[in-house]
Amino acid sequence: MDWFVYIIESTDGSLYTGVTTDIDRRFGEHRDKRTGARFFRGRKPLRVVYSEHHPDRSSAQKREADIKKLKRKEKLELIG
Repeated sequence: MDWFVYIIESTDGSLYTGVTTDIDRRFGEHRDKRTGARFFRGRKPLRVVYSEHHPDRSSAQKREADIKKLKRKEKLELIG
């Protein structure tokens, strides 16, 4: 099964990083307050601004952790 690390920009300009097997499905879940991340309870997801493919969940989660450690400026550089 393929895994993806993704970054979503919210309406207030903040960035959310996560992992999933289906980016479109997960973005839709984030838009639905019942199944989305708690992060989006006070803000709304605007768009997926970055994604990268990983062959397994483990590598995707390791990369997610690395991205979450980046400063905002570094994340913006990654997004390009």
